[in-house]
Amino acid sequence: MSRRFTIAREAEEEILDWGRLRWLSHPPSTNAEQLTVIDVILAPGKGHDFHKHPDQEEVIYIVAGTVEQWVDREKRILGPGDSAHIPADMVHASFNVGDGEAKVTAILGPCVGDNGYELIDVADEEPWTSLRR
Repeated sequence: MSRRFTIAREAEEEILDWGRLRWLSHPPSTNAEQLTVIDVILAPGKGHDFHKHPDQEEVIYIVAGTVEQWVDREKRILGPGDSAHIPADMVHASFNVGDGEAKVTAILGPCVGDNGYELIDVADEEPWTSLRR
């Protein structure tokens, strides 16, 4: 199926242990080739732990809430309107440090693989496992 418009209430939602996401644009939904766009909700006190996208760069845009954003070993607290650029293959993580849900839009490019998204989890590797202690 290829769509040109994504209606929020109709978008496929995935529930994860750290929040939920909706695919706004990726190869299965829009036949996108260059951009994967994901609407992400981080639950309070939860986050998308340290990971990387070897062949994709990413922009993370904070829509609502307060996010502890890591890019490599640098940490910033971001709020609505703030963003982070993550070069391809750079480790990063996003944690909700606010009281309510945090809403983030993640934009990755180019699309990689059938789903338009590749991820390597490094949260259990050093130095990443020790950074937030």
